[in-house]
Amino acid sequence: MSAFTARPTAKISAPRRSVRAVRTRAAATVGADFKPGVITGKEHLALLDHAQKNGYAIPAVNCTMSPIINCCMEAAKKANAPMIIQFSNGGGAYMTGKGTGAEATEAAVLGCVAGALHVRTIAKTYGVPIVLHTDHCAKKLLPWFDGLLEANEKYFAENGEPLFTSH
Repeated sequence: MSAFTARPTAKISAPRRSVRAVRTRAAATVGADFKPGVITGKEHLALLDHAQKNGYAIPAVNCTMSPIINCCMEAAKKANAPMIIQFSNGGGAYMTGKGTGAEATEAAVLGCVAGALHVRTIAKTYGVPIVLHTDHCAKKLLPWFDGLLEANEKYFAENGEPLFTSH
């Protein structure tokens, strides 16, 4: 018999599993308790307090492009639940793209700011509270964080509230 001749194989059956209906729902709906769109300050603290008192977590998604941002807000709308849209150094750089020629830190700041402005522009239309958060950073990424703080201060001066909910 040649090495290339097909050999009969035994049929292996997977064990039967019972099938149960799985019902999914949001951890907690927020209804009219919170304004739709990006929340900051006392509203943010009230949302965290609401989550703790009602025993649910608020999902956070590190976003790297606008379609991901939109999908997160759509999921929050379908669940009638809050969502944390989060930006990281790498995600911000990815959002900016490599073709700009911007230095790495500048690109990361530009991408995070662009993402945050995108969220602020459309978040209210989804009808749920959105938290805009920046990811933690290592000491070597502090220049990126400083750039985000500068953007926050500029946005605050122009709009009376910070660009990001939290850092």
